[in-house]
Amino acid sequence: YDEVYPEIENLVNTGAEVIPVVTFTVKNTETRFGKGEDWVERIEDLTGNKVIDSIVKAEPLGPKIPLDCMVIAPLTGNSLSKFANALTDSPVLMAAKATLRNQKPVVLGISTNDALGLNGVNLMRLMSTKNIYFIPFGQDDPVKKPNSMVARMSMLEETIIAALNGKQLQPVIVERFRDGH
Repeated sequence: YDEVYPEIENLVNTGAEVIPVVTFTVKNTETRFGKGEDWVERIEDLTGNKVIDSIVKAEPLGPKIPLDCMVIAPLTGNSLSKFANALTDSPVLMAAKATLRNQKPVVLGISTNDALGLNGVNLMRLMSTKNIYFIPFGQDDPVKKPNSMVARMSMLEETIIAALNGKQLQPVIVERFRDGH
């Protein structure tokens, strides 16, 4: 999340309205990365909007409150798998499917230890799906975590601009491990 917050701030500073949607896990879990309630508070402070944190609250993002573009970042391997297989068990996936139904772009910023493992098929399915675009990504540690791939979150804004124009920012696969993160 630390790499995503500056990008959210940049979007807000350019005049974009950012409507945050979070999964139950993000909202309610404490991990080595921090407490869910702290992440939610920070994103609400950055965007000036309350998070959408239930499937019921996410449903209007389709017909009643259409989004110009939806961004899911970071997108975990678990959510990647569910999205690729049309499962809608979280507010984020409900909003993403509603955005696709409106034929608007969904931008994904992957962060998964399994992109080149069992989840590879799901990644490729999404890469070939109309109106789904990826923040350029690559292996973050090819020696210790050879199946892991992470988006270069600093490219979020330019990926959104390309997606709004119907283009995938290229190259989509980058040498992420050379970024020094």
